[in-house]
Amino acid sequence: MPGAHIGEDDVGKPRRAPGFSASEPGGEIRQFPALPEPLPVTRFAVAEDLRAAIAVWLGWLAAERRASAHTVVAYGRDLAGFFDFLGEHRGELPDLALMSRLSPADFRAFLAHRAMDGRERTTIARGLSVLRGFVRFLERRNLASAPGLTVLRAPKLPQSVPKPLTVEDADAAIEAAGDVALSPWQQNRDIAILTLLYGCGLRISEALGLSLAEAPKGDVLVIVGKGRKERHVPVLPAVREAIADYLAACPYPLERDGPLFVGARGGPMSPRLVQRQMQTLRGMLGLAETATPHALRHSFATHLLGGGGDLRAIQELLGHASLSTTQRYTKVEPEHLLKVYEAAHPRARG
Repeated sequence: MPGAHIGEDDVGKPRRAPGFSASEPGGEIRQFPALPEPLPVTRFAVAEDLRAAIAVWLGWLAAERRASAHTVVAYGRDLAGFFDFLGEHRGELPDLALMSRLSPADFRAFLAHRAMDGRERTTIARGLSVLRGFVRFLERRNLASAPGLTVLRAPKLPQSVPKPLTVEDADAAIEAAGDVALSPWQQNRDIAILTLLYGCGLRISEALGLSLAEAPKGDVLVIVGKGRKERHVPVLPAVREAIADYLAACPYPLERDGPLFVGARGGPMSPRLVQRQMQTLRGMLGLAETATPHALRHSFATHLLGGGGDLRAIQELLGHASLSTTQRYTKVEPEHLLKVYEAAHPRARG
């Protein structure tokens, strides 16, 4: 089979899962990109009344909040970790009534337990945020309350600053991507993916979630990002050319509603493959550990800002819900703020 090389076969295999999919021969359904397995409610070591409330909350996150499958699973794990601790800490099976009896000391003990386990402050803060959100959900439905949680403060977090690549390093990574691939068509594919991340500022899940029908062939690419929010992203000629080169070289017959980017066996690609390719490029080019696929998205924003891009326009291009998220880039390029947005991306300069 064309392109079936050792090292990528398992990553590129088609995976079966419900959701955004395309039909395969025989009526089977394939998912791209692959989604995590939902967290079963039986995973929660709690009484039946609390387990039922958790099941409704998880469904509400996905349906009403439009949280991604990854977010729902991560939030579920955080909450399950809290109830695992609570059961041991209190010596009883947690139920809705227990939530109202918890004191600030109970919640502080949980935070201390997480810290002693060596969890990062960002992880601890996220877990506390998930817990607050779940309690708010219970309170609004008059199921339970947790007064002891209201007095708790989240751990102070250092303000993280995006770590983009330089223009030269971003270009070098894209050009070298072809050198680490296993076959000529995979070289074109990897170059196309990295060009898409850097040239359009996409998240890796957004790039791998594109179908063949959504391949960027015109001047604008419509992306459905976090929270299923739609945004329009300009497409540079370099991006269109890289995608066209990949499509011309790809040995597999791609389906219109199937994945644009496929693995060695023609199935949907896993983000892990792109992450491994960037890891190889870091060693090859001597790049920092922060040179990840997501760093190319940071580079897109930082280089636009440095080239005269308007902060509000960059917010729209990245799909950030809040301008405060985009404002982190001002700490990287503070001298280029509030200029009128224009096509300032370095890849547009030939």
